[in-house]
Amino acid sequence: MNIFNRYAPFVQDFIYQNNWEALRAIQVAAGDAIFNTDDNVLLSASTASGKTEAAFFPILTLFSEDMPSSVGAVYIGPLKALINDQFMRLNDLCDEADIPVWHWHGDVSQSHKNKLLKHPSGILQITPESLEAMLIHKHAAISKLFGDLRFIVIDEVHSLMRGDRGGQTLCLIERLSKLAGVNPRRIGLSATIGDLETTGEFLSSGTGRKTVIPKIENKGIKWRLSMEHFYVQGAQSADSSKDISALGVLEEPTDQAPVNADPGIGYIFERTRGKKCLIFVNSREECEAVTTTLRQYCEAKHEHDRFLIHHGNLSASYRETAEAVMKDEDAFMTTVTTATLELGIDIGRLERAFQIDAPFTVSSFLQRMGRTGRRDLPPEMWFVMREEQPESRAMLPETIPWTLIQGIALVQLYLEERWVEPPKLDRLPFSLLYHQTMSTLASCGEMTPAQLASRVLTLSYFHRISEDDYKVLLRHMLETDHIQRTENGGLITGLAGERITNSFKFYAVFQENEEYTVRWGSQELGTIVKPPPAGEKIALAGHVWVVEEVDHKRHLVYCEQIKGKVPAYFGECPGDINTKILERMREVLGETKSYPYLMKNAVSRLEHARHTAKNSHIYDDPLISLGGDMWCLFPWLGSYAFLALERFIKVKCAPVLKISGMNSSRPYFIQFTMKADRETFFSVMSEMEKEPLDPMELVYPREVPLFEKYDEFLPVSLVKKGFAYGILDIDGMKARIRSWKNIV
Repeated sequence: MNIFNRYAPFVQDFIYQNNWEALRAIQVAAGDAIFNTDDNVLLSASTASGKTEAAFFPILTLFSEDMPSSVGAVYIGPLKALINDQFMRLNDLCDEADIPVWHWHGDVSQSHKNKLLKHPSGILQITPESLEAMLIHKHAAISKLFGDLRFIVIDEVHSLMRGDRGGQTLCLIERLSKLAGVNPRRIGLSATIGDLETTGEFLSSGTGRKTVIPKIENKGIKWRLSMEHFYVQGAQSADSSKDISALGVLEEPTDQAPVNADPGIGYIFERTRGKKCLIFVNSREECEAVTTTLRQYCEAKHEHDRFLIHHGNLSASYRETAEAVMKDEDAFMTTVTTATLELGIDIGRLERAFQIDAPFTVSSFLQRMGRTGRRDLPPEMWFVMREEQPESRAMLPETIPWTLIQGIALVQLYLEERWVEPPKLDRLPFSLLYHQTMSTLASCGEMTPAQLASRVLTLSYFHRISEDDYKVLLRHMLETDHIQRTENGGLITGLAGERITNSFKFYAVFQENEEYTVRWGSQELGTIVKPPPAGEKIALAGHVWVVEEVDHKRHLVYCEQIKGKVPAYFGECPGDINTKILERMREVLGETKSYPYLMKNAVSRLEHARHTAKNSHIYDDPLISLGGDMWCLFPWLGSYAFLALERFIKVKCAPVLKISGMNSSRPYFIQFTMKADRETFFSVMSEMEKEPLDPMELVYPREVPLFEKYDEFLPVSLVKKGFAYGILDIDGMKARIRSWKNIV
């Protein structure tokens, strides 16, 4: 009650109007930290636990007592959809106190933005990309806009900690604070943080403040969880469905999929009727394919279309339509989506979520299941694992259902250990260094090299980058005309650099493909990569279209809707899997325990896989003979340690062991031919591991490993160094090799 009594009257009224009987633990803890300390705050609690209100109730209270003379709080969200959603939630509360709430991203009207520029006040909700654009184009207005900035709230902070986008966000916060002459408190919100202390340090970088991390005791939540397996064609692992009523979570289907339907997609089709659901997939291509198939099933059964689609390449109108329909309590629709609906947006009373195949991370699994379980319903997730029937002559590694095993490992790691992926903050972010250098020059104008270095290299995210490396970068940028030297010896943006910074695509640091806007009559459908010629078909927005005209100059594709089904393509989107997940997958194959959430096909498929693993000894022996000179290595390593091992074998060991024909299925196994025997293999690996290793040796001589968006504008030496020292997990690889010393 002390925290409740400390709230402003309009906040108390809001709580009464919503019939809250008591404050949640997260709200009490947040109130205590924000009211009674001057520290940064990291709030980690389960999805739908009220983190946003927990942060803003005390912030709004403090504002009502002493109104800021500029924007007082910035809310940084990773997705436009999340900002749109939070904007609506906060507006009612802020109206009472006459505290404006502004939102600012690419879909917001210029008139709304102009009002903020004239009267900077209240709360600004913004994406990292729009904040970047603001710092470049509104540089002179920053001190007026943010001169009394007191709080920066970073939502879904975990989503910003595994790549350049998180580093960009941190750089933007530091740049804005220096320009405005303020040191606002930072408040991070997340439901899925694997290492709270490290995240707290990341959040506080450059502030001189500590981070308070309230310990929130989460009450036990009962999950409704199932996992089923399907072969895309042919007989299934088990003949009939399990008696699912025993689980107390799933009911028999109320309708039937069409005859000859894809069994996994048919399973989903049968179990979404009359319900509001999300179907998560791991790529935009699959999102399009699944939506198209489900809509075809509706047509075949003479039903109305009950499926929507939502992914990053769709136009704003299509995305927002899906969001609006899902928020309608009376609309029993199902949306097929990628990670775009994975984060915080509240889309109402969702009854269940489906996940096709395993996601790459425990964090993603928790976020996706957290979309359900709101409005006093338990969280409910149905995994649907699909694979092609292994051929009778398939080699051993191809007979293992990797996605099924991965899904079980993800679930078990959280159930058994509450483990979630820790942040990866030890990279060498040269691509982001280039980006922030260009952004700083574009916004500030001419600067001496020393001034530029003091602005950019002092940003805390670049703590691993040396002055010498920065000099190498600046010299290369001068040579390529991305920057140029003035008569006074200062540095400005060069002609080549201006072409890049003048594009709206410059604001984002995540990789983007060259996209074409697709139009149907007056409607914008979305974007695609590499459009086919006129007369060919494309899949977009859950329908199939025939291309009528491609305007390459304006990047436009004109099309007409037709029936049918074709694959979609938007560009690759690889996933990064942690070593801990691979190690738990190995245990899944080696142990005999059962998992109560597995359905009958999945139980049967797991039994087959365990039988195969037992007979082949892949659980306790990483190197398996496939016959003759063919071998298969199962290292049980995450993506970047696996990549390092692959290169270590090729560069250091293959010549000695006479290994050739290496073929990897990352990060599960490596197949190759080898003239040496197994004892020699482990002996050579052990000896080579003991020798000093410069990570640069694992970069192939003519290779330029472009991973990040702006790597192509870097000197080759820095691209290679960033890959060798920032991407490859040498320590993880070496530790695994050492663990093999007693195998033979």
